[in-house]
Amino acid sequence: MGGLPLSQIKLPQVKLLSSKKEQFPIGIDIGSHAIKISKVVKSGDTFKLVSLGSSQLPEGAVEDGILQEPEEVAKTITTLIKNLKLKEKSVAISISGYSVIVKKINLAVMEEKELDDYIQTEVGQYIPFDIEDVYLDYQDLHTNTEDYDRTDVMLVAAKREVVDGFLAMLQSAGLKVVIVDIGAFALENIYDMNYGLEENVALVDIGATKMSINIVSQGISVLARDVVVGSRQLSDQIQTRFGVTADEAEGLKRGYEPVEEKQKELDEIFANTCTQWALELKKAIDLYYTNNPDMALSKIILSGGGSKVQGLDQFFAEEIGLEVEILDPFKKIQTDSKNFDKEYLDYIGPEMAIALGLAIRPSEL
Repeated sequence: MGGLPLSQIKLPQVKLLSSKKEQFPIGIDIGSHAIKISKVVKSGDTFKLVSLGSSQLPEGAVEDGILQEPEEVAKTITTLIKNLKLKEKSVAISISGYSVIVKKINLAVMEEKELDDYIQTEVGQYIPFDIEDVYLDYQDLHTNTEDYDRTDVMLVAAKREVVDGFLAMLQSAGLKVVIVDIGAFALENIYDMNYGLEENVALVDIGATKMSINIVSQGISVLARDVVVGSRQLSDQIQTRFGVTADEAEGLKRGYEPVEEKQKELDEIFANTCTQWALELKKAIDLYYTNNPDMALSKIILSGGGSKVQGLDQFFAEEIGLEVEILDPFKKIQTDSKNFDKEYLDYIGPEMAIALGLAIRPSEL
């Protein structure tokens, strides 16, 4: 991997190889609605789940991927780690939202040092931020061939102010950040570990306020973007329309509360909001096909709390015309039935995908 010396970000996926010098940190997914934490250990060729849990954040503590109330977030993380009885201090986190730019650029093939020099001097033309205000990382995807002497390079820039805010907040909680990833790449990491990357897929994680899209083709991430839509839209509209509590709105959204005479109005809310989600996903897929007309996608893989909206998988399948599957992040992770209830893991699984994708990334001691 090539990367700028000043970078604190380790973005591209890594192969899951084990050595005595590797450790696996606590994976912490800091969303706008909740904190999700997972911890695994290496077990042969796969992993064993040690602990996981989630805790809701005060509303407004994190917005658009930016810390608004760091003390509240630190307190929530500290309490959750204590409740899970985790002693590990090394953590992996992800960032997303407007403060992050993920861009694929096409360049002439260069030697590693030459490419590094080029990125450092020319990167300003590819990102909308002042170069002094960002952390950078990149990876040569080696898409060149004998007949084509150009290659694609995945470039990522993240605002220093935002990253440093997360680092300071976690340090105040007594934790050491060893990996900063991008949410879409962490999602790819857990999908790869469980399913492999043989198929061309669209990985879609729907959180409370954002939808992360990562299209993976021929084993390489070729398009990654965040869209500011999420399941909180549904909850807010249900609460407003029916005058119910947040918990009742959540139950109606996921099909746990009796619908009765609300069905018609619920259908309207779902149709309007989920159609917007589908349109945003279609835009990304259309852009992918513009650049990759001969590399058909085989399916859409959904994760995140929003993926549990009742009937969303069938709705996307009909609207977009692709098979839709809900990600099982525990598919190849060993889970002890004495410590983890299977029904709970089935329920919590989709929203733990990014936290697990972070937890299985090794960091060198």
